[in-house]
Amino acid sequence: MTPVLSWALPLALFILLLAMALALMRLLIGPAAQDRVLALDCMYLNAMLAMLVLALMDDSSNYFEAALLIAVLGFVGSTAMAKFLLRGEVIE
Repeated sequence: MTPVLSWALPLALFILLLAMALALMRLLIGPAAQDRVLALDCMYLNAMLAMLVLALMDDSSNYFEAALLIAVLGFVGSTAMAKFLLRGEVIE
């Protein structure tokens, strides 16, 4: 690992965790349901990126599979929530 990556990766992980904490605050106190859905999208995106940073830090490929799973489940969940907010039902 290069010297730049040795300090950049922990910094990136800290910033991603900070962004997740701020998104959690928006999820809990969001005034509208749309704000909560966007906060949830932001949280799963930041979780996926944090997993990828951890994969680079530990030099392991297992984290990549977990990040892919988070991305797929997050997309499906946010799509279902958006459809529910628009129509009031998910399955027609």
